[in-house]
Amino acid sequence: MGIKAALPKYEIYFYNTVLCLAMFWAGSWILDVSSSGANRKAFKPSVKPGWYYFGRKRDSADLEWVMWFSTFREHILFALCGHVLFAKICSMLAPKHRSLVYMVYGLLAVWTSMGWTYVTLILSHCILLYSISLVKIRWLCFVTGLCTLATFKCEPFVSWQTGFVEGDFDLRHIFFYGGCGFTIMRCMSFALENCERKDGNYSILELLKYNFYLPFFYFGPIMTFDKFYVQASKSDLSRKEWGLWNISLHGLTHLGVVIVVDVLFHFLYILTIPTDLKLLRHASDWALVGLAYFNLVYDWVKAAVMFGIINTVSRLDHLDPPKPPKCITMLYMFSETHFDRGINEWLCKYVYDHLGGKHENVVEELLASLCTFGVTILWLGPCEVVLVWAFFNCFGLNFELWTAKFFAMEPFSSLEISMSEATSRRIRAVFNTFNFWSIVLYNILALNSLDFAKLVAKRLFLKGFPFTTIIVMFVTYCLVQVIKERERRQALIDDPDPLPPPAPPTTTTTTSTSTSTSATAAPTAAQPVADPSKEKAE
Repeated sequence: MGIKAALPKYEIYFYNTVLCLAMFWAGSWILDVSSSGANRKAFKPSVKPGWYYFGRKRDSADLEWVMWFSTFREHILFALCGHVLFAKICSMLAPKHRSLVYMVYGLLAVWTSMGWTYVTLILSHCILLYSISLVKIRWLCFVTGLCTLATFKCEPFVSWQTGFVEGDFDLRHIFFYGGCGFTIMRCMSFALENCERKDGNYSILELLKYNFYLPFFYFGPIMTFDKFYVQASKSDLSRKEWGLWNISLHGLTHLGVVIVVDVLFHFLYILTIPTDLKLLRHASDWALVGLAYFNLVYDWVKAAVMFGIINTVSRLDHLDPPKPPKCITMLYMFSETHFDRGINEWLCKYVYDHLGGKHENVVEELLASLCTFGVTILWLGPCEVVLVWAFFNCFGLNFELWTAKFFAMEPFSSLEISMSEATSRRIRAVFNTFNFWSIVLYNILALNSLDFAKLVAKRLFLKGFPFTTIIVMFVTYCLVQVIKERERRQALIDDPDPLPPPAPPTTTTTTSTSTSTSATAAPTAAQPVADPSKEKAE
């Protein structure tokens, strides 16, 4: 079945209508639960007074969002604005040395915020991995990097290293783990790229320029060293037409999303409600299903806004950062499930694609996915929730390949060829529907809790069967078809169907009738007789 398989327009309109009605219906249930439980005792730690002109309390359960956009927004904006100012001055005066200015400003900013002992700790890790990279043994660089990353995930190394941080402020632990974790991943990328270099080695100054680029230092995203080195070394800083306008538009869009999310937090307590299991047991099936879905959508919005703001600054520096994460609404395949494209590109480049090859062999794919999720577990920090999340997502990724291999065999392959493309698309969408909810249930393990995921699964497939199960799956089927239609239109834009060749020009003359007749008759007689069977086959 090709990605360009089309469905009738009225069918697509029907799917969009059903989807919109279902979203409003689920949202109304969540609004009702939020309004009725605003004064519950379990809500007091996270539901706090909000904007007084709304007359409602605000969901403040996500401490990361609160710190980013309320408590420390002035400090973060001040540091990023200073970076943009110095970068602009340098791009005008000395564009060839702009990466060096980025490094100096980033080093001073980290020194100011975390102290010189923290800078010394970061530099020690950079020097260690740089020294190992000079040996140019790929597996040794990888093992050293993973062991270094593990020192931030297990005792007593964690307590010993956190003692190097000066000051006691709310963002201290986030800055510490964020800066150290991303530093190790960047140093590993540098070491692995240095192993691939045939002539000589990169200098340690290039590693420091790469690591201390302030917009990426604490919160990412991760850009692999080969891409950063090429882009930061460019001396031609000209932009495309409307380039600066597009960057400004992206920045304003992210600001608008922040305001919209903050407004919705006054009406939909989607982060606080899942923590109250007593309330959830009395909530409707639609409220539970909507909460599971909206929690994943919010997590994508948060990641898109955070990375989007940082990416806007990096685009002003003439870099091309990793794209924002793909929305959960657009995901129905495990192979496309990643909330951080930077980490995903890093893992694919150095682990998944390196071990999995073309991802067609079952054994190679299993080995590649196990190693990839092993590194991911170490990156997130090994614990029960992360291990369960990694197991189910690894199984889902491999199960997709096993299913594809199975249905590529006879008689399934011949059966699909015999049916129309529209019918094949509908049948595949049915299987993608169950895949979509597997992705949702597996990922709310990491975002909420194991108990909340169990409650949603029981209500969806056991207590709500068959009425709730059939309706939710039908709505999800409509969602998958809407996603496929969007992918089809994008595929037509990226790779339009070739136009038929133009008809040959008609031969005309201004001579006598007999000359014209003979001139047109000659080429007609020269054409071979078409084979009827061949014409029918075509």
